[in-house]
Formats: sequence, C-alpha cells, structure tokens
Amino acid sequence: MQTFDLSLGLVLAISSMGTALLALVAMGTFLPSRRVSWTPMEQMGDRVVFLFEDTRLVDATADARAMLETGPTFLEDWPRTVAVLSARFPDFAAEVGDLAERQRIELCDPLSGNRVEAEWRGGLARIVFREGHDTVPETGPVPDRFSQAAIAEELATLRGVIDDAPMLVWKEDATGAVRWANAAYVNLVRRMSETPDTVGWPLPRLFHQRPVGPDMAEPPRRLSITVPGESAPLWFDSYDEAQEEDTLVFALPADKLVRAEGSLREFVQTLTKTFAHLPTGLAIFDKERRLALFNPAMTDLSALEPSFLSAQPTLFEFLDQLREHRRMPEPKNYRSWRKEITELESAAASGTFQETWSLPSGQTYRVTGRPHPNGAIAFLFEDISAEISATRRFRAELDLGRSVLDTLDDAIVVFNASGALAYCNRSYRELWQHDPEAKLGETAVTDATGIWQIRCRPTPVWGDLRDFVHQDGERAEWTAEVQLVDGRLLACRFSPLAGHATLAAFATKVNAATLRTPTKVWPKVPARMS
Repeated sequence: MQTFDLSLGLVLAISSMGTALLALVAMGTFLPSRRVSWTPMEQMGDRVVFLFEDTRLVDATADARAMLETGPTFLEDWPRTVAVLSARFPDFAAEVGDLAERQRIELCDPLSGNRVEAEWRGGLARIVFREGHDTVPETGPVPDRFSQAAIAEELATLRGVIDDAPMLVWKEDATGAVRWANAAYVNLVRRMSETPDTVGWPLPRLFHQRPVGPDMAEPPRRLSITVPGESAPLWFDSYDEAQEEDTLVFALPADKLVRAEGSLREFVQTLTKTFAHLPTGLAIFDKERRLALFNPAMTDLSALEPSFLSAQPTLFEFLDQLREHRRMPEPKNYRSWRKEITELESAAASGTFQETWSLPSGQTYRVTGRPHPNGAIAFLFEDISAEISATRRFRAELDLGRSVLDTLDDAIVVFNASGALAYCNRSYRELWQHDPEAKLGETAVTDATGIWQIRCRPTPVWGDLRDFVHQDGERAEWTAEVQLVDGRLLACRFSPLAGHATLAAFATKVNAATLRTPTKVWPKVPARMS
C-alpha cells in the first residue's frame, strides 16, 4: 500500500512539471518577445543617452543627466527632456510623438552639426544626442573645473533672477509656440490648467490676442486673461524684443494701473457731467495753447459754434473769434492785439489774470485765468450781469438813502456792532466839526464821544452811550439832553438797530433859556443796564 502511494505521488509530480514546461514553451512560441538587444550604454561610446519607458526615465548617462539639469525644473523627466532637445531641434517635440509608429527618427542641425537619434524597441525609447564636430574643436582648449563651476554658478544666478522676477517672461518662435518661459509664466499656466500639478511641453500660448511674432504696435500692448474661478481678469502691459526668428516677450502686471485708469475715467465722467451743468464757461488750453476741453456753457457765453470749438483752435484764434462775435471788449489798437494776448496768456499761466469785460450788448463777464497741470491754462467765463445790475441798483439806493439823510436837520451817526463809526450825515459833520472820512482807519465810539465831550459841558451821557453800544442782549431806545459849550441844547436819541448796530441822533433845541439841569429820560426800562 505504501509503495502504491509513493508511485502515485511521483507520477503526479512528473505530470505537473511537464505541464509547466509545456506552458513555458507555448508562451515563448506565441507571445512576442520583450527582450531588447541594445548595446549597453557604457559600451556605446555616446556621452548623452536617455532610456525611457513610456514617460519614466529608466536610465541615463552622467552627461545626459547633466543636460537634463539644464531644463526647466518644474517639468517631469520626459517633458523636461523634450524641452531641452527642442531648444536645439525645434521639430523634436512633433517628431518624437510618432516614435512608436515610426520606430526610429533622426534629426540634424545643419548649422552646428548636432544630431539626435530616437529609437523605439519593446516599449522602451532610447534617445542619443551627439554633438557636431564643429561644436568643440578637437584641438581647442578644454575648460577647467573652476571655469565650469563659475559658469554653472552664473547660470544658476541668472535663472534665479528670471524666475523671481515679478513679471511674465517667455520666448516664442516664428509660429507662436512658447519655447521658453520663466516661473511666473509657468505659475499662470498652472492656474489656467485643469490639472495644475501636470505641466506639459511645449507650454500653451496664454495670450491669443497678441499677434504672432514681433508686435508692430506702439508698446506697451495691453493684454488680459481670465483665470477660471476668478471674476476679475488679470491685466498686463507687454513689451517685445525680437531675437532673430524668435520673440522675447515681457509682460508687466497692470492690474493697479487698469483700476487707476478706470477710476480716472469715472472721475473725468463725473467732472464732465458736473461741468455740463455749470453756468460758468470753462475753456482749457494745453501747453501748445490749443483748446483741449470746454463745457456747454462756454458755447452759450461765447456764441461760438461747437464745431469751431471742437476743432481745437489756438488761444489767439479763440480770442479773435470772441472779438468778432463782440463777446469781449474791442481793442483800441489792433496792432497791440497780439501783445495783449501774450500778456493775457502770461498772466493766466501765473494765476494773476482776472478782468471784468463790459460787452456792447450790456452784459458783463468776469474772466479768470488759472494755471493747469502740464503747462496748460484754464479760463473761466462768468456772466455777472445780474450781479452787476444788483450791485448798481443797491449802490444807487444807498446813494439815495444817504442823500435823503443829508437833507435832514438832525445830526445822524451810526456805530456797528464792534463800536466803529459806520455812517454819518452832513448835519453831523457840521455840528461836531468831525469828518470820519478824513481820518485813516476806523473811528471808534470812544473817539467820537471824546470829540463830543470837548464841545459839550460835563455830562454822564457819553459814558452811558459807550456802555449802551457794547451792551449784550436786548436793548431799548433812550433819550437825553446835553448842552454845548456855546449854550445850545441838544436833544439826543439813541436807538438799537439790526445787527447790534446803534444810531445816535442830535437835534438842536430852539428855547435854550428854559434849561435848568440836563436830564436823562427813559421812556422804557432797558433790558439790562451796564
């Protein structure tokens, strides 16, 4: 029984081994071989060799890894290799995309003699870069390690400066493809991409509104781009620099400038609307003395056509048309007309020009010149006809009132709230032999009562008057009598006026013989006595 079991186990083991062997033979016969018969890298004699499996770097020579380090650090191994080789062979990115189908590609730079070979075998891609014979002369000097270290350090410094620059910098070829970019551009590419963690090569062209090649427009060109998820677009001012067939582009952030320009436009629109409703005419002439801005009131006051004003006439043409339309005084001597305009311009530029123009139509204009930024000057035209008429009417009424008061026999004098003499009539000047206009400066109530006191016998009335003039609160009219040194009696009346002014009236009494003692009469009790 034991012998039978051992025999059965041996048969089963041999059967299993045979089955496995048959399976291996079948796999070797029907499945494609993945064996790659490449010469080992160390035996090829090529210094720059890359070996990729799909997009993963499987192996590379030391020089190949050193070349890879010169590429953009933000890229993975495969796109970085494509970027490095595309800088030497512009068609490499497009050609290597078909490597799996073509199995082998070879590119050559006719100028430098550099060559790149790519071969596809069994899912692996081997890329070999060979320098041309003219690139490094065999008899030429070989840089020492210190020179190489200095060059590498300088290169790292320049890269750091470009990547830390607060602006977008990129290079485009003749077709508009981005061949190089700094870190700021790459960061913006990530913000625009649906997969920000993966950046391919070549980089996408972000600003399609910019023309391909050198920009022939006057720099800077305003560019904008909207980042997904953000409402406000990003603004840049771009400057181009042609480099043979390539174009180097610098794009400076202009968001603050755009916002400032928007605020300025809104401010100008607000001012324009405000100026449109102003009754004062406004005309601004630039540093070339051409009309740069005017409001609707200017057309009404000047009687000039808007088409003429919109044509930006010079200051001389503008004033000459005002003269033609009789909107300014006619010069007495036309030969001195240009000289007068030059003086007017100089006075306006210094801010000292202001004149009142009386027009033949009876209107009166007040014209003011003021300096404006950047060498410009502004003229303001105001129609003050109503103001002048009111002033003349008020002056006529005032003169009439004074004439009436001058006809009165009573001497009248008025003191203002501060106690200064404001007005007196002719009878006052004759009675007291005092003309306030003959004295420079103000005549205070103390000065006036001092003059009166000299011409009168002693009386407490003048002291009471001084207190009454400076008294606060409500006041009541009161009367008194005083005697002049020549024996005549004066009936005095002191009344409060509007604005805390005070009126004093003096009338000569005819019957002076009945005077016994100067009296002070109060018809009403004043609100407060000093």
